[in-house]
Amino acid sequence: MTSNPSPRRRREVIDALRRGTVPASGLDLLAVGLDRFMPALDASLDAVAGGGAAFKAVRGEYGSGKTFLTRYVAERALGRAFATAEVQISESETPLHKLETVYRRISESLRTASFPPSAFRPVLDSWLFTLESDAMTVDPQAAEQGPDAVSAAVERLLEKRLGGVSIHTPAFAQALRAYRAAAMSGDTTIADALAAWLGGQPHVAAAAKRSAGIRGELDHFGAMGFLQGLLEVLRDAGHPGLLLVLDEVETLQRVRSDVRDRALNALRQLLDEIDSGRYPGLFLMITGTSAFYDGPSGISRLPPLAQRLATDFTTDSRFDNPRAVQLRLPGFDRDSLLTLGGKVRDLYASGAEAPDRIAALVDDGYIVTLADAVTGALGGRVGVAPRVFLKKLVTDVLDRVDQFPDFDPRKHYALTVSPGELSDEERNAAAVTVPAGRPDDIDLDLP
Repeated sequence: MTSNPSPRRRREVIDALRRGTVPASGLDLLAVGLDRFMPALDASLDAVAGGGAAFKAVRGEYGSGKTFLTRYVAERALGRAFATAEVQISESETPLHKLETVYRRISESLRTASFPPSAFRPVLDSWLFTLESDAMTVDPQAAEQGPDAVSAAVERLLEKRLGGVSIHTPAFAQALRAYRAAAMSGDTTIADALAAWLGGQPHVAAAAKRSAGIRGELDHFGAMGFLQGLLEVLRDAGHPGLLLVLDEVETLQRVRSDVRDRALNALRQLLDEIDSGRYPGLFLMITGTSAFYDGPSGISRLPPLAQRLATDFTTDSRFDNPRAVQLRLPGFDRDSLLTLGGKVRDLYASGAEAPDRIAALVDDGYIVTLADAVTGALGGRVGVAPRVFLKKLVTDVLDRVDQFPDFDPRKHYALTVSPGELSDEERNAAAVTVPAGRPDDIDLDLP
């Protein structure tokens, strides 16, 4: 763990835990049990930065840390100047078989180390600036010859860099040219509309599209070309790669069979394109449960995809190969849950009003008491407990100890877990009500 996190990083992490969500950043402060995966994942990031492409499928049950792992990798990618995007797959909002929608979500969630989501427009502007700067490096005499010569030099470099994109997706290249022209002329209305169209947004004004010589809306196959164009723009803007996370792909198991089959085929298409070399600079990660990878309603419905993702997990998990196409997250056990609790307590105390009181009252013994209580409330399933445990630790215990000098969690706090604060998986795991008489007793208020 970083010894002296900045107040901002600490606050962002603690606030996220208080809300019961995975922090968007600062995950190195909380990482437990991930060291075994990092060398292989870092090697993939390095390969992508060098012009390659990579794919990794992450498997694990609820609470095993799939989202945490992908966001931790994203944080490491940002440190390498990558751009990142996280897309939640869902039947209603982002169906996987509609790649035009997936691409739109990529542009909406795009982030860089300098810009939070959506960083799409800043990336476009950075691309413009870099293009002009590089043109002057290539043709230094243009600046001395006047604006027309500068514009011509930029146009020559633009055509060279968009050559590959123009072959496969001419509309993307056309829109980029028109976006540059609108930005240079100060026509913000047209520039805004074209930026939206490049980001996959529907219902862009027809006048803006006419000005660029483009027509229609983005479709499934056009989206694959737009992704290629985005990678080109990112690279020219100083970002060597894009880490794209498709989270919760297991939701495909709950959709109609025809929709599921189309979604699985779309995933197969993406993997084929990655293997063919169409997407240099792309690191694609997907997450799903074991049932998605092994069950009858998952990838087994499409044998070519199942064969591609097949990984041997019959050996002891200690010998899982982190370089394989699939990574298996074993989930939390009691020791890792206690280690995580201690990290969060220490992180909280590092910026608290009363760090000495926290150290005295929320010692390792109390961490054990609270962890066992939360686990008991959730049917003894340690793997389901981390989210609720950390939320209770921060909100119900650490915040109170820090603010109230006479609060002692062993005397004044009894764990209470209500159905309304639980996810479906946590609710299914929850035990029956246990009357509370001591601080570590469990009062589970179930109907």
